[in-house]
Amino acid sequence: MNNPLVSTIIMYGAIGAIFYFVLLRPQQKQKKEHDIMLRSLRRADEIVTAGGIVGEVTYIAQQTKDGNPVVSLDDRVTIKSGDTRLIVERGRIAKIVRKTSTGSEE
Repeated sequence: MNNPLVSTIIMYGAIGAIFYFVLLRPQQKQKKEHDIMLRSLRRADEIVTAGGIVGEVTYIAQQTKDGNPVVSLDDRVTIKSGDTRLIVERGRIAKIVRKTSTGSEE
């Protein structure tokens, strides 16, 4: 009754389950939260890119399909950082820091 093949299969199954719950599932959850954050990006939001550049969103180029905007991680976002305007991919934005609703931060 004690088949070594069954024990090996159970061991590999347990290792696979541990791998899924420790590595894959948290990574998928983090990616989903990041996508939701990027879809909520608006003009005048202050952002931080993956490279550490801080800037304010001035323009978001979106693809359109049948007149409706389609949000993609490949969309280009124009930001103003200091006196310079930069174009970055939406997917490279690491963090969004919202401005206050009155439009001024103090």
